[in-house]
Amino acid sequence: MSKAVTYIGAMLFMFFVSCGNGDKKTNLETVTSGEINISVDESFKPVIEEQLSVHHASFPNTKINVSYKSEAACFRDLQSDSTRMIIVGRGLTEKEAKAYNNNLSYTPQYGILAYDAVVAFVNKESKDSVYTIADLRDILSGKNQKKAVMDGLNATSTVRYLKDSILHGGDFGKNVVAAEGSEKVIETISNNPDMIGFVGLSWVGDSYDPKQVAYQKKIRLALVECVKCEEKGLYAKASQASLAFGEYPLARPLYYILKENAPTGVGSGFMNFMSLERGQLIFRRSFLVPAKMGFNVRKGQIREEK
Repeated sequence: MSKAVTYIGAMLFMFFVSCGNGDKKTNLETVTSGEINISVDESFKPVIEEQLSVHHASFPNTKINVSYKSEAACFRDLQSDSTRMIIVGRGLTEKEAKAYNNNLSYTPQYGILAYDAVVAFVNKESKDSVYTIADLRDILSGKNQKKAVMDGLNATSTVRYLKDSILHGGDFGKNVVAAEGSEKVIETISNNPDMIGFVGLSWVGDSYDPKQVAYQKKIRLALVECVKCEEKGLYAKASQASLAFGEYPLARPLYYILKENAPTGVGSGFMNFMSLERGQLIFRRSFLVPAKMGFNVRKGQIREEK
């Protein structure tokens, strides 16, 4: 009798252990289920909102909590355990990669998802909408006292890009002012015909988005000198086509940096989604240039019949 009781007790123990393990398995994070936190440069908010909307609809068991903030704040978040991924305008430096490798025993993976532009734009009533790179340098340095507005005076990817690429590390002039985010930059320029503003392309380049169409009625994208064109004296405004052909000079990459040591988490799933066809088509649909997939871009000419 005692042997039978012992046997039944052992079987019941194994049953409950098995059930407990089964529950744990269902709670394990996978590429299609689980919850993570990510931080995204505010410059890229419109296109990342589109990416997240489609991703969540496709994988309803995932929950990606997103915070939009400056580029510097995104990098600070990456240092914490709670943030798994950031989406910013640059990858890791060699020093940063080494530091993460020392702390985590692995280096976070990173790569370019798409190409964006820092859009120079003015009020619809502005008399001046054509600029050389030297013109922009004079404005941003304060040599030309024309007011310029951007999404902060430090720490954002737009500010860093203009400081590095146009001013070559120099200081902004006192005529350069900050607004609280890209939407405020657009609003400021919409009400001031004597200023120039700078935002990411995904904020003003989508001709299908009703909100951006409304913006486009109040602002005008500036023509900026094409520095790579063989023919001199050519200018281009920010667009998907001018980025793809290298005509618009203020181009920048959109990077993901992912802190997962195995390709089995929600972060890896979201990164793969943005890197493959559907995610790349969303970048294309948002008028950025996809970096992972080569969609055909052709130059064409329209001949007017007489």
